[in-house]
Amino acid sequence: MLTGEVFIDEGLVTPDQLQEAVARQLELGGNESIAKVLVEMGLISERDRVKCLGKVWGIPFVDVTDFRPQEEILSLLSPKLAARFMSLPLDAKGSRLLVAMANPLDVFVIDELRLHTGYEIEPLIAVEADVATAIGNFYGGAAASDELIGVMKDFGQDEEAEDERSAIEASEDAPIIRLANLIIHQAVADRASDIHMEPRKEEMVVRYRIDGVMNEVMRLPRKVVAPLTSRFKIVANMDIAEKRAPQDNRISAVIGGKPFDFRVSTLPVVYGEKIVMRVLDKGGINVGLEKLGFLEHNLEMLKDMASKSYGIVLVTGPTGSGKSTTLYSLLNCTNDGLKNIITIEDPVEYELESINQCNVNVRAGMTFSAGLRAMLRQDPDVIMVGEMRDKETATIAMEAALTGHLVFSTLHTNDAPSAPTRLIDMEVEPFLISSSIVGVLAQRLVRQICPNCKTEIEGTVDELRRAGLPLPEGLGEETGGKVPLWIGNGCDTCKGTGFKGRTGVHELMEMNDEIRDEVLKRNPAHIIRNLAVKSGMRTLQMDATAKILRGVTTVEEVLRVIYA
Repeated sequence: MLTGEVFIDEGLVTPDQLQEAVARQLELGGNESIAKVLVEMGLISERDRVKCLGKVWGIPFVDVTDFRPQEEILSLLSPKLAARFMSLPLDAKGSRLLVAMANPLDVFVIDELRLHTGYEIEPLIAVEADVATAIGNFYGGAAASDELIGVMKDFGQDEEAEDERSAIEASEDAPIIRLANLIIHQAVADRASDIHMEPRKEEMVVRYRIDGVMNEVMRLPRKVVAPLTSRFKIVANMDIAEKRAPQDNRISAVIGGKPFDFRVSTLPVVYGEKIVMRVLDKGGINVGLEKLGFLEHNLEMLKDMASKSYGIVLVTGPTGSGKSTTLYSLLNCTNDGLKNIITIEDPVEYELESINQCNVNVRAGMTFSAGLRAMLRQDPDVIMVGEMRDKETATIAMEAALTGHLVFSTLHTNDAPSAPTRLIDMEVEPFLISSSIVGVLAQRLVRQICPNCKTEIEGTVDELRRAGLPLPEGLGEETGGKVPLWIGNGCDTCKGTGFKGRTGVHELMEMNDEIRDEVLKRNPAHIIRNLAVKSGMRTLQMDATAKILRGVTTVEEVLRVIYA
C-alpha cells in the first residue's frame, strides 16, 4: 500500500500538502488513492508516484525515455504482445531479460512473457504512458511502412469516390481504417499537439506539430485522399457529402490506456479538404504551476495573486503559447473544495473534476457575455472566462471582480504592459481596469534541450550581447567573458532535433498604485512597461536569458520565439 508518508520521506510534499490531499481524498469519497489525489492536485508527477511505488514494492524504476533497445531485443516480443501486456523488452543479461512494465506485479503477464521470449523475466516498473509511447516509437516505423504498402495495393484506381455511398464504402475498407488509426496513434506516440493532413495535386502530406514546430511524417498517394478524408469525417460525425463548407467536431478515443480527445476541423482547399486535428490529452492537463517553468520570483507572485478573494488575473500571449494550460493550473491551485468555480470556454477542451464548465454556443445565445451574466447568478467564488473578446464581456468580468469574485481570463497582447491599453482600445473604462486587475501574465513556449543528448559548449558574453539578450550584471567577469551554454546534439530520443518538450517563458506584471495612475491617465504601454520594470518586473527577454544560462534552452530557440 502506497501511503502519503512515502512522499514526505522522499521530499516530494510537505506535511501540510499531504493534509490538503487527505481532505481532498475524503471529498471524493475515499475511492481514489492518496497517490492519485496528489497527482491530480499537481503536487507530484505521475513519474514521482511510480518511482515511490517501485520503492515500496522493491522493484527498480526505469525511465524508458532514456533507452534505445537493440533490434534483436525488441524482436523477442511482437508489437501486438508488447501493446497487450504494456511491456517493453530493454536488455538481456545472460538468461534474464529486463522488461519495463506498467504493472510488474502481474505474475500472469510475467509467465506469458517468459513463454514467448524464452528468458527469465526481470520486471522493472515504468510510467505506463512512457511505456505506451516507447512501444509506438520503437515498433511504429515498421508498422507504418506495412500499412502504407497495404493501402497502395488495395487502392489501385486513381478516381476519387464519386458519391456519398462509394465514399462510405471506400472509407470502411480495412487498409484505410488501419491507416487512419496509424496516423492518430503515431501522433500520440510522437507527442504531437496537432495533426495536419494536406491534399496536394499528386499526393497527401501528413504533418505533425511537435513542440510547436511542423514535422512532415509521411506522403500518401492521391488515390487514398478521398477515402481517408471520408473516414475521419465519418468518425467525427460530420457530413461527408458537404465538401464546400468548413466543418468541425470531436473524436474521443483511448490510446495506450489514456483518454484523448481530437478536435477535428475540415477546410476546403484547391485539391480537396484539409483536415487538422488538435490532440487533447485529457489526463495531461492536471499539472501544477511548479511544472510550467516559472522561475522562483514569478511563481511566488502568481501563487499570491491566485490566493486573493477578488480581482482579475489576466494571461496574455499569442495562440499556442500555453495560456489554457496556465489557466487550468491556476484553477487547480484554487480548487480546494471550499469554493464554487465556474468557467465559460470556447470550447471546453479539458474537463476538470469538481469544476462547473460551460461551452459557448452562439446559435443558442450562449455568448461569453451572456454566459458570464448567468454565471454571476450561480453564487460563484472563482470565474474563468476563456477570452475577453469585446467590451461587454470585459466590463462584466471587471465588475464581477469588484464585487467579490476572483476572475481568470485571457487576452491577446504581445506583452503584459500592453494589456491595460488593449482594454482601453476595447472602450473599457480606465477606472474599471485600474481597480479590478491584480496582475497580468504574458508568456511564450520555448523548446527544451533534450536531456539525453545535452552537451555543454563555451559561449561568450559578447555573443549573448550581440543577440540582444539582457544580461545580468557582472556576468562573465570572473571567467574572462566566457559563459557555459548548452545545446542538444540530436539523438533517437528527440528524433535528431536536439529538443524534447517545451517550457514557459514568462513576464508577470503586478498592478501597483503607480501603474494604476498611468492607466487612469490612458498613458501608452511603454510608460507602463518602464514603471513595471522599475517595480521589479522581469521581462520575457530577461526570463528567457535566465533559462539559457540555466541550460534549459538555447539562444537560437529564444531568438526564434521571443524576437521573431
